[in-house]
Amino acid sequence: MKRIIYIPFDHLHRNFGALKGANPKEDVIALVESARMTTGRNWHKERLFFLISSARHFAKSLEDEGFTVEYVKAATTIDGLNKITEKHKNLLITCAEPSSFRQFEALKNHGVSFVENDFFLTPRPLFSAWASDQKSYLMESFYRAQRIRLGILVEGNKPTGGAWNFDKENRLPPPKKYDGPPYLENKRDVIDVEVAEELGHTPTTTWATTRKGALAQLKNFIDNHFAEFGPLEDAMTTDNWALHHSLLSPYLNNGLLHPSEVIDAALKAFKTGDIPIESAEGFIRQVIGWREYVNGMYWFLGPTYRENNQLNANRNLLPLFTDPNKTQMNCIKETVTDIDNRAWVHHIPRLMLLSNLALATGTNPQQFLDWMREVFIDATEWVMVPNVIGMGVHADGGKMMTKPYAAGGAYISRMSNYCKPCVYNPKLRVGETACPFTTLYWDFLDRHKETFVKNHRMSQQVFGLNRLSDLPELKLRAQEVLSGLEEGTI
Repeated sequence: MKRIIYIPFDHLHRNFGALKGANPKEDVIALVESARMTTGRNWHKERLFFLISSARHFAKSLEDEGFTVEYVKAATTIDGLNKITEKHKNLLITCAEPSSFRQFEALKNHGVSFVENDFFLTPRPLFSAWASDQKSYLMESFYRAQRIRLGILVEGNKPTGGAWNFDKENRLPPPKKYDGPPYLENKRDVIDVEVAEELGHTPTTTWATTRKGALAQLKNFIDNHFAEFGPLEDAMTTDNWALHHSLLSPYLNNGLLHPSEVIDAALKAFKTGDIPIESAEGFIRQVIGWREYVNGMYWFLGPTYRENNQLNANRNLLPLFTDPNKTQMNCIKETVTDIDNRAWVHHIPRLMLLSNLALATGTNPQQFLDWMREVFIDATEWVMVPNVIGMGVHADGGKMMTKPYAAGGAYISRMSNYCKPCVYNPKLRVGETACPFTTLYWDFLDRHKETFVKNHRMSQQVFGLNRLSDLPELKLRAQEVLSGLEEGTI
């Protein structure tokens, strides 16, 4: 044997990373299930089940191919690698560049050599070169350059369909009664059962833990949901927990699927003429635009970026984030219940409900970031740090996003069916039945008016405070709402 190839739990692809060109006769494969990963924090058990079972299935597939696979449990990744090198002496360890600053530093200090991380379509140096050349880091600018660079949905330098994005077409509220095609159910095998028993967890049948299952989910999305995805991608409804979302992010983020495979399938379907441009563009933007942009920004902004708290938000994490029974707000109760059930909700509940509430209440960004990291099945450090600190709670002072994503109850009422049975009225900003989102939206603007009045994208909203004849009453109601949220009674 010539070397040890270390495979992190988010590099589970045979054809990319350090496994590209690996040889069963020359390479020992190392995977480490660390106690820090499994018990270090209050991780959602569905998330742990998915990550661990996927890794064990992947290890088994490499064994079946003839590789010597060392899958060990240890206190830390480094402890696990020490166990393996003790058994396979004098072999150097190689790995694809890790996905977080912390792991990169730990492995580098251990003497691991790295090959390029090619689990993304944009090499880190290429993104850094783009970002270094920008006055502001507009995702839309990056996305358009991506389309041209990768030759996706373009004719020359012109966008297919005559527009770079179809956001306006992709903002439909949910239908009065949604009855879409069912999502795949995944049968649990011996490895799944073993992992579930070790965790003391009864897993859902939602998430596949094999490459075969991930490919089946991709096919199911393309065949049954892709055409309808775009117009309803921002909608929220209790009739269906996923609408037409792809449910592919967990597999992209642990490596079972590569973005090139997802894009190839999407473009092939679009070329049949059966997929509307607004759905094709909306989905492809999420993969080659947002996903690549967020990963690039994570590395470009550096390891201290996660500590930003420019709005001085210091409220402790509200009890409703960890217990849906600690609120009467129907939208939050439904969303947190969905997270408890399957460790997933789509991007609009994450941004416009959970992050919006954390922003408006002045919740500490690092506490909120830690919670988001722990509960979502597709959460990794590179995903959550820019999405929460930059986009979700505007803690970076506008470095990533020029305006905060703050909204009142009117937005939630328009884009969901949550409000009708709720005890709170999204049209009211004062009084006992006023929607907390509506009250807190205006209170947030008032608290930070000096910061945002200079922002050309926020000045109109800030000037709107001048039209509120009930602003003193609203500020009193906001204090009641904040106290009630802390007590778990509102």
